[in-house]
Amino acid sequence: MQSLQAYFEYQPDSHRIAVLTLSIIIFWNVENIASLNFNYKKWNHAITNSLFSLTDAPIQFILGIALTYTSTWVTSHEWGLIHELPLRSSMSQFVVVFILLDLLEYIYHILMHKVKILWMFHLVHHSDRVVDTSTVLREHPFETAIRLSFLIFWVLITGAGFWMILARQFIQVISNVFAHANFRLPERVDKIVSWVFITPNAHHVHHHFQLPYTDSNYGDVLSVWDRLFGTFRRMDAAKVVFGVDTHLESKENAVFQKLLTMPFSAHSSSHTIPEQSIVRNDDELLVI
Repeated sequence: MQSLQAYFEYQPDSHRIAVLTLSIIIFWNVENIASLNFNYKKWNHAITNSLFSLTDAPIQFILGIALTYTSTWVTSHEWGLIHELPLRSSMSQFVVVFILLDLLEYIYHILMHKVKILWMFHLVHHSDRVVDTSTVLREHPFETAIRLSFLIFWVLITGAGFWMILARQFIQVISNVFAHANFRLPERVDKIVSWVFITPNAHHVHHHFQLPYTDSNYGDVLSVWDRLFGTFRRMDAAKVVFGVDTHLESKENAVFQKLLTMPFSAHSSSHTIPEQSIVRNDDELLVI
């Protein structure tokens, strides 16, 4: 355990980038074989979503320094919940921190949906009309700032050391890319796995274009919180329509520059539009 802790304490950023890249490559190729939707321009879609990595990088760098300082401070001052509990080993501390952070990420995700000013920025992620591995990169820079600010606060609450945060991020990255992948597990397998973990089957429901499904399956890595607090829902793959009912126009949600300004549009604070007639026409969704 000490060697594992030492690795994460001095882990170079390149290793985390490699994990993200490798996860995307693996699930990207699985999508090429078993995708739910082959009828879209996958590379164009991926390039649009990947551009967010450029706008998010400066914020991740600045707030990453703040996160490092905060985690170092709570460790040196033995501040936070894990230091108040009788946890003797580093492994037991990590397990408790992992569970606590996952619960707090569940709460954070609910807030991003329920608080209008936060939803304005989270909307950009949800506006993707085709959810696949690249969608995990689709995060408005303001949401990146909000997410990392919350994480800093969560570190103050839990007392998580920096190595614990990095170790959890390794698992979190793989889980998030997997959950957004454009394929589904066999239902028999999913019914077992989704009792504990968020799967593509579960997360696709969260990306359905209308309430109440958009406000369900909030879990980050673990699905137990959704089941415990009654926010878990299932939906047949054939019925899932990706996107948000207020932003269905591809000209608006598939152009990077427009995505950056989307939170500031007149109807971005609205979570859903009134009841409408929905007609499927090939791959387009027509709102009448």
